Formats: sequence, C-alpha cells, structure tokens
Amino acid sequence: MDILLVASAFNSLSQRLYAELSDHGHNVDVVLAAHGPDPVRAAVQETGPDLVVAPMLRTALPEDVWREHTCLIVHPGPPGDRGPSSLDWAIAGGAEQWGVTVLQAEAGMDAGPVWASEPFPVPPVGKSDLYRNEASDAAVTAVLTAVRRYAEGAHKPLPQTDASVTVVWRDFFRQERRRIDWEHDDTETVLRRLRAADSQPGVLDELLGREVFLHGGHPEDRLRGRPGALLAQRAGAVCRATRDGAVWIPELRPRRNSGDPAPFRRPAASVLAAYEPGLRLPEDPAPLELPPGRRTWTDIRYRQRADVGFLAFSFPGGAMSTDQCRRLLAAYRHALTRPTRVLVLGGTRDFFSNGIHLNVVEAAPDPAQESWTNLGAMDDLVEAVLRTTDRLVVAALGGNAAAGGAMLALAADEVWCRTGVVLNPHYRRMGLYGSEYWTYTLPRRVGPEQAGRLTTEALPVSAASAERLGLVDRLVPAAPAQFPAEVERLADRLAADPGLDRRLAAKAAALAADERARPLSCYREDELARMHAIFFDPEAPYHSLRSAFVRKTPGGSPRPLAPAGPAPAVGDLR
Repeated sequence: MDILLVASAFNSLSQRLYAELSDHGHNVDVVLAAHGPDPVRAAVQETGPDLVVAPMLRTALPEDVWREHTCLIVHPGPPGDRGPSSLDWAIAGGAEQWGVTVLQAEAGMDAGPVWASEPFPVPPVGKSDLYRNEASDAAVTAVLTAVRRYAEGAHKPLPQTDASVTVVWRDFFRQERRRIDWEHDDTETVLRRLRAADSQPGVLDELLGREVFLHGGHPEDRLRGRPGALLAQRAGAVCRATRDGAVWIPELRPRRNSGDPAPFRRPAASVLAAYEPGLRLPEDPAPLELPPGRRTWTDIRYRQRADVGFLAFSFPGGAMSTDQCRRLLAAYRHALTRPTRVLVLGGTRDFFSNGIHLNVVEAAPDPAQESWTNLGAMDDLVEAVLRTTDRLVVAALGGNAAAGGAMLALAADEVWCRTGVVLNPHYRRMGLYGSEYWTYTLPRRVGPEQAGRLTTEALPVSAASAERLGLVDRLVPAAPAQFPAEVERLADRLAADPGLDRRLAAKAAALAADERARPLSCYREDELARMHAIFFDPEAPYHSLRSAFVRKTPGGSPRPLAPAGPAPAVGDLR
C-alpha cells in the first residue's frame, strides 16, 4: 500500500516504522506535523495514501485529514488508556506491564476504535530507553498487525465502548508531580521520578541557586550525605544524596529565560561549572572492572569471561564527546592487554553510538574547534579497532547506531545486531561529509555503488535490510533484556571456534594488503580535509542544522525523506 507517516519528529520509532513497513513492500512517505497542519494536508493531497499512520504526535491531526482518510494513531498505552503522558505514568506508578495500542483517529483524544494492541514488560530503565526498546518492539508488532488487517479489509476495529475495554484518562504529567523531595523521598522514589522524565521533559529542580532540569538517574551504593547535597562527580555526571542513599545524574538542562535561545541537555558537571567556576566536587572514579555486587553508575565497563572480553559503554543519547571517546579508547587499550581471543564492543541495551556529541559541541566556546577535536578523538578510537589484529572484534548493537557511531561498528570484524535496531550509516542530514574511516569500511562491506546509494539517499535502514546489504553479519532475535546474555553465548561459541586462528591470520594479512594498496592514513586525511572545510566555514549548513537539532527547533523541510544533498561520487569511495 501507499502509506503516509505523520509524526511530530522523525524520531526513533518513526524511523523504525518507516524502515520496517518498507521492508514489507509498502511505499512509505513521511511528513512532519511540527511544521503545522498545512504541510500535512499538502502531503496527503500529493501522495493520496491508502493509509495514514501517526507513530508519534504532539498535536492533533487536522480534522479534514482524519475524516477523509483512515488514520491510525500509535498510542504508548494499553487499550483504554488515554492521555498525553502514558509512559510517564507507567514508570512513575511502578507498572510491571504496559502496552501499545493502534487506534483510529477520531475527535476525542485516544478515543477511536482499536485496530491492534500489544503488551510489553516495563524494566527499571529510563523512559527513553523503554520507548526505544520494549515499547518500540510492541509498537512495530501492533502497527504491522493493524496494517495487515486494514489491507485485508475484513477486520472490524474494536470500539472503546466495548465492555472488555476499561477507559482511564491520565492527565498531562506536570512538573508538580515530578518534583523530588530530597529530605523525605527514598532512593527508589527518586529514581522512578528521574527515569519517568529522563530525556523529556526532565525533572525541574534547583542546584546552586539555579533552576535546572535533571535528566537521567542511576543508583549509588556507597556515597552518602545530607539529603539533596552534591557529593561527587564522575565522567561528567554528578552524585546527589537522597534520604537513604544517593543517585547519579548524568545530564542537566538549564531552565529557559525569556528571550534566550532554547537551552539543551549536556553533562551535569559542565553545567554546574558554568554556574560556579570555583566549584570543586571531588572526583569519584569507578574502576573499569567493577567488583561483583557493586550498584553504581559508570558509562564504560570491562569484564572478562574465559577467552572473551566485554567492553560495554552507554552514553546518554548515544552521543560521544571528546572526553568520552578518549576514555573509551583508553578502556579499549586496556582490553587489548588482556588475554582474550574475542573482544565484544557494546553488547548492552539501547544506543550503540550516534557519533560526535553535538550538544557538547554547541555549548563550546568555539563549536568549530570542538567539532574538530571531537572528530579526531572519534577517529582515534575507530583506527584502534581497525588496527586490532590479534583477536576478533565484535560490535554488538543492542540499540540504534548512526553516523560515526555506525562507522565505529563497521570497524569491527563482525557486527551483531538486535532485530529491532535501526541504522543510519550516513552524515548528510547534518550537512557533513563524514569521517571515522567510512570511505574505507562502508565500500569494503557493501561495495562502492551501494555505499554511494546509502550516503546519497540518507535513509534509515532496518536490521533485516542491513543484514541483506552486508552492513550486519548476524541478527540477534532477542528481547532487549535478553540481548546481553545472547551476545555472551554467541561470543563464547565464537571464541571456541577451531578456525579462529586462521581467521586472525587472514585478518592481519588483509589489513597489510590494504595498507600497501592505500594506507588507512590516506582515508583519514582525505575525510578530515573535507570535514575541516565544513567545520570552519561559518556559512556551512552544518552549523544551523546542528543548532536546530540540539535545541529541538523545527528546521529543514517538513518532508524529511527529501534528498539530502550531493553525495560523493562512487569513484571517490576508493
């Protein structure tokens, strides 16, 4: 069918549904409702869709659209749940099970008949992690079911007036409900409130006399202090005492002052340092290899099991700042000192990597210079992976990867991907040429012609399509919570493969041959020359695109699948 996706943003779920519906043979287009109702009407008029699907909406569909076309709304709540903050209520209320409902648009919010629904478990994770993983899996299942039922023509959607549907209206989850009482709330209560708002909208609070939004929350098992007091910092996060323990808060967002540009999330310690330059919170580093039983937060961890090393990392939003890249490179070098035959990168749930940290870049005194420094640190990390020849390196993607983060994965010998992952192996929609040795790794995997297509079209790719193209070597059909254990099982089996030594010898020989044909340094120099020209050109689109992305202001075309601009000629991908 011809399907039009209408979304307030082309977010992770919208991208996944675009990719998966396309995989099922549908002709899919996208229009952003954030630009107002007129572009939505124009897109409907232009495409004449058989069906409209709305994966994520912050505003209502135009009445003339839903009256004249069947429009399916994806609601992140079980049948009968209504209201704009469904996941917030589920996490704050400690729900163990929740659901996604696909319902038909009508005048009442979330009141239309139900075409499909799918339950999902609610693990103790942040809202954005839950949304991108368990909720996303359920949403895809429900949407594919609803689309099939609509196409077959015989299904009658279930009215919410049916006796089997219990209707519950939940109001917008306002900041008054999120507020933390540091004197009286216990750690688990604080964590639930932080997790229910981890990406948006954050929890409004006060630190150093300034109103800020707290983003993300993780437990700490040793540090203690006066409730509400700042205790320490680690890897950009700050630790704050609760009534009976402490929590780590990775990011803060200043409250907007009238007339100022929209503020944005960034590492908590850097926000506080800007407020009070003389602030000296003690550093509390966590060991790279945490002792068993420790309950604390760290964004990089290493552990070893027999002949397999596991280097796990998890950065908010998947972005990797200069500091994070350098610390991950140091951890990688540590991992290389350990006697293993297989080294797994990632292997946890949620984002693998999205490349350089645009929020940190935007906040820097000189964004062009910080872009350049961050990219150099990212290149150093990718080069270290490419030059590893004494063991097999596996990139295990439990979550999405984009831009330089996708190229970091491609630097590994094998890429294993959870079936719900979406890849964006391109840079063009941020106005960039790209680096991270992509001109070496991408054509090596998919061929020059396919590499040119991927970077020119700049479209999201499902895990299944990525495997067909050669971007991914193994699909891992596991739920988010089971992915790490399945990766461990597969890695153990790989390390025990009697042919592994032959593979390692062949790997070393192939790298040596590639270096003779064209050294890796040449790829890096050519890529960086193009990126330097972009970063240090104040008129380059990258700067306005980056600012709009970071500050979440509507920008660009309301049709996000429009051509992304000129791409390198196939002949350039040597």
